[in-house]
Amino acid sequence: MSMNVHSNKKLSTGSPRFEGQELQELARQQGDSAAWLALLQRAAPAEAARQVQGSFAVGLTRENGEVFLAVDRFAVESICYRVDDDGLHFASRADELGRAEDIDPQAIFDYLYFHVIPAPRTIYRDVFRLPAGHYAHYANGKLSIAPHWVPRFEPAREASFEQLRDEFRQTLREAVATQLDGGKPGCFLSGGTDSSTVAGTAAQVSGRGAATYSIGFEAEGYDEMAYARIAAKHFKTEHHEYYVTPQDLVRSVPEVAAWYDQPFGNSSALPAFYCARMAREDGVTKILAGDGGDELFGGNTRYAKQKVFGVYDNLPAHALLEGFAGQAWAQAVPGISKVASYINQAKVGMPARMHTYNLLERLGMDEVLGAGFLQRIDRAEPRRHQQATWDQLKSGDLVDRMLAYDWRYTLADCDLPKVCGTTRLAGLNVGFPMLDDRLLAFSARLPAGYKVRGLKLRWFFKEALRGFLPDEIITKKKQGFGLPFGVWAHRDAALQKLARESVEGLVERGIIRADFSQQLFSSYLPAHPGYYGEMIWISMMLEQWLRRHAPAYRI
Repeated sequence: MSMNVHSNKKLSTGSPRFEGQELQELARQQGDSAAWLALLQRAAPAEAARQVQGSFAVGLTRENGEVFLAVDRFAVESICYRVDDDGLHFASRADELGRAEDIDPQAIFDYLYFHVIPAPRTIYRDVFRLPAGHYAHYANGKLSIAPHWVPRFEPAREASFEQLRDEFRQTLREAVATQLDGGKPGCFLSGGTDSSTVAGTAAQVSGRGAATYSIGFEAEGYDEMAYARIAAKHFKTEHHEYYVTPQDLVRSVPEVAAWYDQPFGNSSALPAFYCARMAREDGVTKILAGDGGDELFGGNTRYAKQKVFGVYDNLPAHALLEGFAGQAWAQAVPGISKVASYINQAKVGMPARMHTYNLLERLGMDEVLGAGFLQRIDRAEPRRHQQATWDQLKSGDLVDRMLAYDWRYTLADCDLPKVCGTTRLAGLNVGFPMLDDRLLAFSARLPAGYKVRGLKLRWFFKEALRGFLPDEIITKKKQGFGLPFGVWAHRDAALQKLARESVEGLVERGIIRADFSQQLFSSYLPAHPGYYGEMIWISMMLEQWLRRHAPAYRI
């Protein structure tokens, strides 16, 4: 794996866009690092990072010995660091700075809780990842880290729907045009709203038919190929399809798991890899992804659900209502029990209200995890991490704050590493038009009631693109490249063998309880393959990563 460690050197990745003709020309002639250094001569570190748009990660040692690190607002690009007696070391990947003997049990717990390891922690002790929208300054042996950007929402008060629609469409075209590299325009196409919008816009602005790439599954309730075909036909794309099989997973799970610089449990990584590989074999050099549309424009069902719970905050007599909901009879009477359940959930503040849906919380940590492992971790750390992130979001109503919360956890820590990791493994560059700074600024000005109108998700986005997108895609339910892993792991002998051996590997390491592992395959998976398949998946990907990077690790 040819990644570079940078100690007292320089690193610059991504596609930063510098303000001003002078810096742009310097970047073109001498490279992005030269432009960053020139910018730092005229601006303080935080201000320098604020003045650059696009995707970027930068690490620079200046002539005075000070070190500057920064990542873009969504951490599309990544930079990790470690401080020791020799100073500050930085690299694009955590595994270039960490050692197998430095695996952190708390990071493993965070992984099992979030299915990824949220920044700033990494799988290695004393190796950290700079969080999205942050910069670091190292001088005289001291490291300071702070955000250079915090989301702020200032809804437009006077603009009409028509004005916003026209501005949105034009901004969308500019965002897609910026991401095209002059080669064959290629796009992921799941058949959803975002990927269809990107594919259609790419064809529109490039003046040539875009190539689209879709993944299907021979499993009821998981395959969206029909919608991808509708979009491909509507936009006249050069369409390509591949149906992933259980045999594909058996072959590729070890490779994909080991490729990441730390354990990564988003199950859509495998379909994304096969999709990207198909595009690379077809001659595409850069593929465009639709990630970000849900999080900028209100497309996840939890936004509407939590909005319903948020009504409770404006009700009077909370003490009286909560006293009623706490009565045993109120929880037992049909009809009334639903009201009591609503009050009991609504009275819990955000983001703690969403913790009840966490897989590890629902299964029970003491039931799942080894006793020795639990003694070495702090169970409350994930909740503190999420609360601190939520508390940092000062502006916007409930919907806007949930969006910004997801910019951190759903995008920066999960979906973007998924797409970036698998496309790089396939040998492709990737672009995210929906995360363009201009669209981000537009989202911050769009009233929250336009994002989730009543309980209608993505109201503005869909209405603004009505007539451009096929009606079937505007009205379809969201799905994406969801992987039917649990169904396959229950039915396919080879895949179940790989999964079972992986989970048993975590038992031997002291991470998972032996009795839970046995029940997982003997009773839980057959009864609810979709639900318990997720637990098996994240366990399997953890074990496969450990086998490659830290085979001797034990609790």
